[in-house]
Amino acid sequence: MKSWKRGWLALGVCGGILVGVGCSYLGGPAEAFSTEQRILWTTSNIHGTPDPPDPYRPEVAFPNVKFVEPITMASVPEANKLIVGERFGKVYSFTPERDANDKALMIDLKRVLYGIALHPRFQENGYVYMVTVPEMGTDLPKGSKLLRFKAETEAPFRVDAASEQVLLEWPSGGHNGGCLRFGPDGYLYLVTGDASGIADELITGQDISDLPASMLRIDVDKPAGGKLYSVPADNPFVGRRNARPEIWAYGLRQLWKFSFDRESGRLWGGEIGQDLWESVYIIKKGGNYGWSAREGRHPFRPERPKGPTEFVDPVVDHSHTDFRSITGGYVYYGDRLPELKGAYLYGDYDTGRLWMLRYDGERVSDHKELMDTQFRIIEFAQTVDGEVYFADFVSGNIYRPVPAPPPDANAPPFPERLSETGLFTSTEDMKTAAGLIPYTVNSPLWSDGALKERFLALPADSKIKYNTLTYPQPAPGAPPGWQFPDGAVAVKTFSLEMEVGNPESVRRLETRLLVHEKIPGTDEYGEELWHGYTYVWNDEQTDAVLLKAEGLDRELTIKDSAAAGGERKQIWRFPSRAECTLCHTMPAKYLLGVNTRQLNRDYQYGEVTANQLALFQKLGLFEEPLAGEAETLPRVYDPSDTSVSLDLRARSYLDANCAHCHRKWGGGNAEFQFVTDLPVGELGIVNAALQHGKFGLSDPHVLTPGAPEQSMMLHRMRILGLGRMPHIASTLVDEKAVRLIQEWIAQLPAD
Repeated sequence: MKSWKRGWLALGVCGGILVGVGCSYLGGPAEAFSTEQRILWTTSNIHGTPDPPDPYRPEVAFPNVKFVEPITMASVPEANKLIVGERFGKVYSFTPERDANDKALMIDLKRVLYGIALHPRFQENGYVYMVTVPEMGTDLPKGSKLLRFKAETEAPFRVDAASEQVLLEWPSGGHNGGCLRFGPDGYLYLVTGDASGIADELITGQDISDLPASMLRIDVDKPAGGKLYSVPADNPFVGRRNARPEIWAYGLRQLWKFSFDRESGRLWGGEIGQDLWESVYIIKKGGNYGWSAREGRHPFRPERPKGPTEFVDPVVDHSHTDFRSITGGYVYYGDRLPELKGAYLYGDYDTGRLWMLRYDGERVSDHKELMDTQFRIIEFAQTVDGEVYFADFVSGNIYRPVPAPPPDANAPPFPERLSETGLFTSTEDMKTAAGLIPYTVNSPLWSDGALKERFLALPADSKIKYNTLTYPQPAPGAPPGWQFPDGAVAVKTFSLEMEVGNPESVRRLETRLLVHEKIPGTDEYGEELWHGYTYVWNDEQTDAVLLKAEGLDRELTIKDSAAAGGERKQIWRFPSRAECTLCHTMPAKYLLGVNTRQLNRDYQYGEVTANQLALFQKLGLFEEPLAGEAETLPRVYDPSDTSVSLDLRARSYLDANCAHCHRKWGGGNAEFQFVTDLPVGELGIVNAALQHGKFGLSDPHVLTPGAPEQSMMLHRMRILGLGRMPHIASTLVDEKAVRLIQEWIAQLPAD
């Protein structure tokens, strides 16, 4: 029997300690690890990247101008000024120059703002148009509003709040659109979103008798019919029975940002998909973009009624292995990067990637990634000189692409096999290289029943900065993280019983690496990049091979006496590079398991049992000493340890499995949190309104105290497919966790 399996059996069920609701694998040899002195890891062969280097990197465009949750940007017509609107309603103007050091407040709406546009003749009439929406999750028949204000026509363009007029209202819900721009024809275009959550619950996508799920086109210069706008006579559905004449195009789930090509006039848009696809569209008169019969060019609910015009395919689409929440951009016409002139630049909110494409009206001639960032790319802007900028929702900075330095021509190749990484002296026997530090966690992430073996590798004598990573703030309840040295590697091997209950059947499936690259800049938020790589184990269990960037699904056959016929199929997802970045984010402090709360527990190092934090300090792994004795420091708890209160066990499970997304700025598109440091009443879940539909439940909320069957958080843990949580990295329900959370909700008092 191989030594890796011998170690697992010798320790019994997870070393005598059940770690988490789904047991974590604590096996593996510890011969190369000493609890008395630090052994240095000096064998790393992990350098550079296996992928072609990105040609660009991000640069803060205006270092002295920063915002809080910027969500919309616009240019002042015929002027070298940018307007930036923050999510909660503050709107600023500033001069987009490198040394800009001030921003001027135009107005504080004290409402949620989604879009802003200035009239083409703004410097004559002072008209500013904005889209406001209710707080997230609020469904109102007229919740989303198009407003017009009067502003001063000279900088700083102060807006008269008393001049507010409502031009248009439409239903609010999960997807509220909100982007608005003036076209080259002088008309105002805006998108509405489908005003619902999961799967177009209102069945409005193909319905042109209402405003949701559409792009509208109106004439704000010619009021008519008692309204502050009129409908251009050449709109596609003017005069059509049971059709809203304002509609220019429809079948749009959530077109998140659109723009006009200033030379060709083409109307570009980025459509956020539901389950599998993100799309880039050219929006045309009367165009039907398929939602919700289709998702992009792919069937979604093909049985649903179709609209009156033919479906329009996207120019390009991205699967969710690359993109998760697209943000439409602009065609670049600046002089700073002549090689990009005429290219459409766009990005992704969830993965932080920036891409480009060239399109001649018939085909795409060039399509590639420009850079991979850790940012939440929320909006793009174009200035009068044709330059294109993008805003990061979390940092509040505005960025621009700049050429990346050339790669080192003498750099060694990236290891194609796990045995070549310098992390193991024998992959067949799972013997680690000297200096690798084994560790485990208090509350593991559910990974479809997988057993896990974890190691941390710090190059040479480098050290960890303890609890210094606090950015972004303010983030109530979010614990600080550790900052790691350049070249640090977190190693995790996933194994699975191929016959349920039989340890002899355990097989290694993959080993994942997270590799830290320290990038130049300030230390404000670590200036970190973590690159995720997956090595897939061969059938002989002797080595693992580096997986390509796009990831892989593999069907496994599991012997299971509880399944029909004694066997069941299980899909195992080997993550793409982009999927790694969905959880290991800046707000989550990158490494989800290597932090104070998760490592504050005992670990059995051969014959020695020690608290992991205390041992890390003893070995000199931290730059500064701990804030106190390890046992006094914060921790999460083992969800299966019944000696701990039900509340602590349930909260620890939710923190480990949900809070990396569901926290302030975490990327989960719902306004609540699951961090353990806040009382339940401050998480935003108790009796909270739903954003993504009821799923057939009776009077549900995110959490209904005392009523598990009316608690959506539990329901979405129970289901597979549409609406499942977690929505990535899992195809099986964690039954033990479902029972735990059900019991916890049932005992919560109604108050």
